[in-house]
Amino acid sequence: MPTLVMAVHPQCPCTRASLAELALIMARLKGRLRAHVLFLLPGGTDSTWAEGGMWSTAAAIPGVTPHLDADGVEASRFGVETSGHTLLYDRDGALLFSGGITPSRGHEGDSVGRSAIVSLVEDGSSPLKVTVVYGCALHESP
Repeated sequence: MPTLVMAVHPQCPCTRASLAELALIMARLKGRLRAHVLFLLPGGTDSTWAEGGMWSTAAAIPGVTPHLDADGVEASRFGVETSGHTLLYDRDGALLFSGGITPSRGHEGDSVGRSAIVSLVEDGSSPLKVTVVYGCALHESP
């Protein structure tokens, strides 16, 4: 099964739109995709800093598992620097897509990123493999 990974800054207002788009993707691809959302947890903060409303939103999406990402270590391993950056891997671990899934910063709606992910999972191909990510920097206060 393909795997989606999204890194988010839980205090970034743009994250709401990214999670809303993720919910649409997961509903469309029900049972054909698993997703993990990495919630930044800066040093010196406890888990309540990250486990607020957006954590609950992510956890409520079927097929999505939220994770705390201490100091953004996991996001850094994926080369991700912006909240909402989404990666799609095939079942063998090959990267299929990297980018944003919103049409602009903090906005929901049809986007080339969402379309690319759906096409890659449903059809096995997409003309787009990379899109622009609109969001706050993971390692700065929004």
